[in-house]
Parts: sequence; C-alpha cells; structure tokens
Amino acid sequence: MAVEKIQYQAGNVTGHGVLVWNDKAGGKRPLLLVMPNWLGVTDIAIKRAAQMAGDKYVAFVADMYGNGKTSAGPPESGELMMSVRADRVEGRKRVVAALNTMVAEANKRGIGDASRKAAVGFCFGGGNVLELARTGADVAAVVCLHGDLATTMPAKAGDIKAAVFVIHGSKDPVAPKADRDALEAELDGAGANWQMLDFGGRLHSFSEEETMMAGVAEYHAGAAHQTYRMLDDFIQDAFNKKL
Repeated sequence: MAVEKIQYQAGNVTGHGVLVWNDKAGGKRPLLLVMPNWLGVTDIAIKRAAQMAGDKYVAFVADMYGNGKTSAGPPESGELMMSVRADRVEGRKRVVAALNTMVAEANKRGIGDASRKAAVGFCFGGGNVLELARTGADVAAVVCLHGDLATTMPAKAGDIKAAVFVIHGSKDPVAPKADRDALEAELDGAGANWQMLDFGGRLHSFSEEETMMAGVAEYHAGAAHQTYRMLDDFIQDAFNKKL
C-alpha cells in the first residue's frame, strides 16, 4: 500500500492528512474520506484506512486538529475534540477542505474516480461526516460509526444530498438515545435518504480494537465485523443508486 502524507489548508489550520491506496492495483477507484476518532491521524487510523481501502478505494485520512496533532487519550483528546466542536463553522471548513484535498490529490496521481465519493467517520469523526453531509457536500454516502450525533447547526429541508448511514450502539453513553431521536427528526425534516442501525447492548467505539474504556467504549468483534461489511455494501449501493 502507498501511504503519502499531504499538507493542505483546512480552515485556519494546516492539515496533515494521509493519502492511502494500493499502488499495485490499476485503474481509477472511488474515493473514501476517513475521519478518525478523537486521537487524530494516528498510525492505527492510517492502518485502518489502508485496510478499508484495499484495492477498492483511494482513502484519505483527514486531520481535524491541524499540524498532524495527535493525542494518546483523555483528557487531552477531549480538549482537542471540544475545541473543534465549539466552532461548527470552522469545523465544517476543515472537513470540506479534507474532501476537496482528497479529490485534488487523487486526480493529480490519476488514481481516483471523483464521480464516486463517500465518507466514513469514527466517533468524533462520525460527527464530522455528519457535518459534511449537512453542508450539502457532493458525496454519494456518509457513514457515521458510533459518532457524535448532535449539532448546533441542524440541516434544513433539502440540505443533505448524501445518503446517510448511522451505525450505533444501543447503550452508547456518549451519544444516547435522545441524540439518536433528535438526529432522526433532523434527517426526516431535511428529507434525507437515511438509515440507522443500533447494535443491542453495544457501547461506544465498538468497531475500534484499540479503544477500551470499561463501561463507556468497548470493542466488540462481532459488531465490528458486521459494521465494516455493511458500510461497504451501503457505499457501493449508493454509488450504484440502489438505495
């Protein structure tokens, strides 16, 4: 797999993202924007993007903090995340910049099919792909995995162009059922094409092996296996206009 660091302007910071693709595979591939969790563009996030990309996608891991800032965990990770969430306008500029950079860099290398774009986000990143959808971005699909569902700038009728898939844990204490209910109402009000799936009894971050905060965020192998398979099916169906 080719792994290339890319610097780009993202709102008021310089993003240090990573473009990942199988350089042994030929042809132009769909583009997959990967928004990592609150730890930032870590080696684990890059490895996960590479696994998701395989020979099917060109993936871009986006930097929401700027300068490639990463964290080992709380409390610093919470402070970094909240600094972005506190300014939704700036946050949206950063995620849109990541999308545009992915397209430009893939086109520059002749490896991307810009007519087929999708975004997937984990936890904090899940909230970021929802914000991307709320901007009306030209992506076929966004997939939010155990994400931050609340926003201070809800979508209005007609705002969301992407198909939206939210995969969540029924007992996620970070984004409880009240947040899921509010998101459902928002997506219905926006007239979005959306789906939501709850894994019974699962907590936060169930698809990320490195995450373990007992009673809050716990990996679950079965739910993770199903999640990665379903998100790929959803994205492919969105590309093929089957949703």
